[in-house]
Amino acid sequence: MPEDMSIADVSARTGLSRDTLRWYEAEGLIPAVPRSSAGVRRYDDTTIRMIDLLVRLRRTGMSVAHMRDFVTMVDQGARTHGRRMRLLEDHREEIESRIRELIDDLESVDDKIAHYRRLIDAGLDCSEQPINDPAVIEQQRLLGD
Repeated sequence: MPEDMSIADVSARTGLSRDTLRWYEAEGLIPAVPRSSAGVRRYDDTTIRMIDLLVRLRRTGMSVAHMRDFVTMVDQGARTHGRRMRLLEDHREEIESRIRELIDDLESVDDKIAHYRRLIDAGLDCSEQPINDPAVIEQQRLLGD
């Protein structure tokens, strides 16, 4: 990975807006980013890797407060490895719980799709009565836009 990336490069790489990257810096989620002689932020590899991790943690639902705790522990060095691991293990359990919920929700959606597929294939209305009007049957098969 190239070092010394501009804010535009980091924004493109991470999907975070420039304002969000500046906010991360202002909030202490990432260290102060050095600037070139022209005043342009220059992100090093270590900072970019931390941003990548923070993006993943946020995307998986970790609160900014917990992200801040994690970053603070990183700054405190090796003595916080156990606490960092516990924070990540707790977060992992939350992610797994949400995945289980999503799987259940997906099964409900799949059941409803199967229900409508069966009604359409059988030419039935919502009350499971046969549809006799060909125009309604034709409309029933439309997938919509």
